[in-house]
Amino acid sequence: MAAASSCPSFLFFLLLSTALFVSGEATSLLPLANLAALTFEEGYTQLFGDSNLMLHGDGRTVHLSLDERTGAGFASQDLYLHGFFSASIKLPSDYAAGVVVAFYLSNGDLFEKTHDEVDFEFLGNIRGREWRVQTNVYGNGSTAVGREERYGLWFDPTEDFHQYSILWSQQRIIFYVDNIAIREVVRTEAMGGEFPSKPMSLYATIWDGSTWATLGGRYKVNYKYAPYVAKFADLVLHGCSVNPMDHRTVSQGADAGACDSIRLSTADERTAMAKFRRKHMTYSYCHDRVRYRSPPDECAIGPEAKNFLPSGEAKLNYRSRGKRHGRSSLGAVL
Repeated sequence: MAAASSCPSFLFFLLLSTALFVSGEATSLLPLANLAALTFEEGYTQLFGDSNLMLHGDGRTVHLSLDERTGAGFASQDLYLHGFFSASIKLPSDYAAGVVVAFYLSNGDLFEKTHDEVDFEFLGNIRGREWRVQTNVYGNGSTAVGREERYGLWFDPTEDFHQYSILWSQQRIIFYVDNIAIREVVRTEAMGGEFPSKPMSLYATIWDGSTWATLGGRYKVNYKYAPYVAKFADLVLHGCSVNPMDHRTVSQGADAGACDSIRLSTADERTAMAKFRRKHMTYSYCHDRVRYRSPPDECAIGPEAKNFLPSGEAKLNYRSRGKRHGRSSLGAVL
């Protein structure tokens, strides 16, 4: 079975990360990004798509294709209860309206009505308009309370590989793009069981989201431009695997508890995250008064509310400050 790292080594890297941040040797970069990647055979299995999933580089790069016949997808061989999950992804170029590429944790196959999910979704667009990145968190089947956020990026995700990572612990979930924290979801009493807390598998898929992905379904997938190919590399599964029968962590006692004590939110990391969100967030469920008359309890509404429309979309003059004009350096972004 897969060679996913054990809880003790996982804790070591987390402590090392914290020490580096505190010592000032690193600011917004995450040392966890240096974790060893697995080959496809070591950690994953194909879900669907037959020949639309292709392995390259001795199984270290996976190509998922969407055509008129089918999309494609793969999943981790193991279930995990907390960990660090990462992939470098290159998205399809040219006209990609309606195309959805997803990198996410879920247990929908085990808990049909009470499933948990932590998503990166990449939403394609018409030619000349950029891909959008959406994150979402569901817990205990709470799909009626969507916690979506959407963002622009400071680079073209179709030109090269970029790293997208999810850090999931008992108390928080952090999303990263190129090792920059872009969102933190902290478990609160108000969220109750809506914070993901059951073992999940890691998934990667490409599929036809014509009914909703681009301007609410206004633009569909045009198979004239197929196949659409999403490329995945540097696949990292680094966390606490669980027994699929009783869902207990493989590491017991103190080691299992160590995996639940993850905390990587430092002052530098929070500052970088705040700057990213201020420049690049284009939608927030916390500001969506069409869906929620009052913000969900975990939302802390501050002065930034004036920058969002009642729909939750960022106002044009606010959003344009983070719009990319050519390639931007990381320093310019943050």
